[in-house]
Amino acid sequence: MKRTHTAVWGIILVTTLVILSGCGKKAEPEKDKTVKLTYSIFFPPTHIQCQTAQSWADEIKTRSGGSIDITLYPAGTLTKAPQCYEGVVNGTSDIGMSCFAYTRGRFPLMEGVDLPLGYPSGLAATRCATAMAQQFKPKELDDVHLLYIHAHGPGILASKKPVNKLADMKGLRVRATGLSAKIVQNLGATPVAMSQPETYESLQKGVVDATLCPVETLKGWKQGEVIESVTDTSIIGYTTSMFVVMNKASWAKLSADQQKIVTDVSAEWVDKHGHAWDKADEEGRAFIAELGRKTIALDAGQQQQWKDSVKPILEEYVTKTKEKELPGGELLDALQKRIALEATPAN
Repeated sequence: MKRTHTAVWGIILVTTLVILSGCGKKAEPEKDKTVKLTYSIFFPPTHIQCQTAQSWADEIKTRSGGSIDITLYPAGTLTKAPQCYEGVVNGTSDIGMSCFAYTRGRFPLMEGVDLPLGYPSGLAATRCATAMAQQFKPKELDDVHLLYIHAHGPGILASKKPVNKLADMKGLRVRATGLSAKIVQNLGATPVAMSQPETYESLQKGVVDATLCPVETLKGWKQGEVIESVTDTSIIGYTTSMFVVMNKASWAKLSADQQKIVTDVSAEWVDKHGHAWDKADEEGRAFIAELGRKTIALDAGQQQQWKDSVKPILEEYVTKTKEKELPGGELLDALQKRIALEATPAN
């Protein structure tokens, strides 16, 4: 009987020690579950903006320890450029990148960013576009989670025949989208709406005589091969702002730590996209020089004529947004001040 009691007490002692030792251990932190996301982009995989988006996705995967895995679908293979935003809203893709201008009228306040305000660079346009969205928080973007915006450098005119002065624009059919279509109209030409993927063939076949675009497209989309001259119209340099947005339900699936990673990386990639646009513009200029395309500079008198021609577009934007009770005037004022700030050498 004594041996039995001893054995029982031994078992109790060992069990107690095991329990106590277990209580002393810290619980392992729960790891975030792996979330797989799809990312629809209209740029081809060879384009620097698609490559910059891929580096964004790679950085997020690295910082999240692989718990956020983003697969890119470039060249409109998941959703075409004009349907990309709605594709994010309805969940066709978790993330999407495309142009606000491809669905004209859908983003009345953000259209102000694309106005012909003489942007000095892609970096400036990208910083300005993101800053305006953060400052004014447009309700038109409430159906998605906005990650950031980027925008190309000043738009120029690339044409199949030389455009030396404003009068040469009369009768030309010019590829343009969104507000750039109004720019074409005010310059005396006829706008033809189409996305970048359609433009090369349209220029080649004579469907359009020219395209209003950032110089980078002449290499990035090979359009320099089917034009003969470039007119430097950066005095009225417009931009085309591009959203990077996420489906709200997909965003909600991320843990707080994962959301912070995506937010932090996105903030860092604003300037990376801006610098990428500027690098692409440099390469575009080099490309057309290699092809022997002529670049035409407008004299001071012509520059003023082109500026005067597009001034009504700014006034119309303010009027229309006011009618919709949107702060278009305030955004335009803030935007012009920000452009001036970005144009200083320190930036």
